[in-house]
Amino acid sequence: MGHEKKLVDQVSGWLSLFDDGSVDRAWTGPPEVEFMVKRVEPHDEYIDGVAVYDLIIDSKSDLIVRVYEPKGTLNDDGSKFPIVLHFHGGGFCISQYDWAMYYHVYTRFSSTIRAIVVSVKLRLAPEHRLPAAIEDAYSALLWIRSSAQVLQSVKPSHVLARADFNRVFLMGDSSGGNLVHAVAARAGEEDLSPLRLAGAIPVHPGFVRSVRSESEKHKEFETPFLSLDMVDKFLALALPRGSTKDHPITCPMGEAAPPLSRMKLPPYMLAVAENDLIKDTEMEFFEAMKKAGKDIEVFFNKGVGHSFYLNKLAVDFDEHTAKETDLLFEAIANFINKH
Repeated sequence: MGHEKKLVDQVSGWLSLFDDGSVDRAWTGPPEVEFMVKRVEPHDEYIDGVAVYDLIIDSKSDLIVRVYEPKGTLNDDGSKFPIVLHFHGGGFCISQYDWAMYYHVYTRFSSTIRAIVVSVKLRLAPEHRLPAAIEDAYSALLWIRSSAQVLQSVKPSHVLARADFNRVFLMGDSSGGNLVHAVAARAGEEDLSPLRLAGAIPVHPGFVRSVRSESEKHKEFETPFLSLDMVDKFLALALPRGSTKDHPITCPMGEAAPPLSRMKLPPYMLAVAENDLIKDTEMEFFEAMKKAGKDIEVFFNKGVGHSFYLNKLAVDFDEHTAKETDLLFEAIANFINKH
């Protein structure tokens, strides 16, 4: 008789872990919001002004990116589109680049902000602990560089043929914001020409410490997108074995992290939500960057929580969430336009 696997732990309805090491990420929350975690198929025709392509950029590792390409040209002078390299959130343990909640955000983003968005399929923990996701994220940046090199000599029908490689931005939500910083720091140590990293946009990054911050003590800040249970358990499953939340990936402003002052970093726009459970440590990162003399600005959304703009139902039916989402997109557009 075969071994019947037993449930070892669950994380806020998002993930179940079994004694044989297997993981179940089937949605167990309210059925009316399940559509947000369903895959959306790519389409090479323009729908709402955006075409969407899935590309395997490394056949050995099966690394995939999803490219959102806006229709038309950036403006009348024929300028090319900036590139936004996106890393999805999910505490390094859940979420996918092709989920509906990202599709709805980044088709709108690509169309309204007029940018080519490249979103990366990241390996997930606990099957692939960090730094696996960092390697995937950085590999996607190197693919963009190799695409720029190809397009210097020939003009093929490349998916990035209309991209401005002098204006490449990193952007990530939640744990994807951690990847933004990790990739930016690594990129600063290499010559990526003809690509230029023009900016970094961590949105509600998962910066924390082992000791609870004051904002983490606000139970009313917990949402289905971020709870203390998720913070604690996801990071325990994702960080290198034996590590704590004070690891440089999750605490880049901490004592164990390389000094920010020694890093070559692009300009940053840090997005913070007023009701985010981890806003205090996000702001600690902002202050550390300022103290290190780095070019960083912060944008605040009022009365909303962690990753609020990914909740399509709230964006569609709650006037305040819709307004704050518009303001966030406007701030990101302004940051990209000035760099």
